[in-house]
Amino acid sequence: MLKIGLTGGIGCGKTTVSNLFQQLNVPIIDADDISRHLVKSGTPALKKIETVFGSEILLGNGELNRVYLKKCIFDDSTAKQKLEAILHPLIFQEISNQLNAISADYCIVAIPLLFETHAEFLFDRILVIDCDEKTQIERVQIRDNLSLTEIRAILAAQVSSEFRQKHAHDIVDNSKNNDQLAEQVKKLHNFYISLSQNQDALPL
Repeated sequence: MLKIGLTGGIGCGKTTVSNLFQQLNVPIIDADDISRHLVKSGTPALKKIETVFGSEILLGNGELNRVYLKKCIFDDSTAKQKLEAILHPLIFQEISNQLNAISADYCIVAIPLLFETHAEFLFDRILVIDCDEKTQIERVQIRDNLSLTEIRAILAAQVSSEFRQKHAHDIVDNSKNNDQLAEQVKKLHNFYISLSQNQDALPL
């Protein structure tokens, strides 16, 4: 099975593109969904996070206090590294488990921090979803209600658009309208099916 790693900066539309592939019956593995599942109330991962960050990391109902956690890692890069040390191995193990359970021509694995976690080796091709920075910021402000300072801090913590483009096999421009986006996805879908059926000729 051909494995496609999908990534892109915050606000570039990774979920939108993943949904378009899903509408074409392509299996999708989403690292963010896995992460949310891992930190549900009572899970071993959440208990480890509580041990590292203290009981303030939990809400009264035992669920993760995402606002407090976000503040912790926003203010302290060391705290961010501690959180990643707990979650990243578990996320990648679950990705591997899900990949082993899929039978298809190809699948999409959406990993926002694919390059930052050096996960390129897991995939046959890297698909980058990109758009201009102004559009990114506008989308995140509307979606997450974050300040410009917070958004720029997130952008600074991610690899640059130029880096992603340089290391991508395929790029989807999500600055355009939905019809053009759907057309780009359909072309890639056909291309990936063709590649999956002739992997001996897989381009580098």
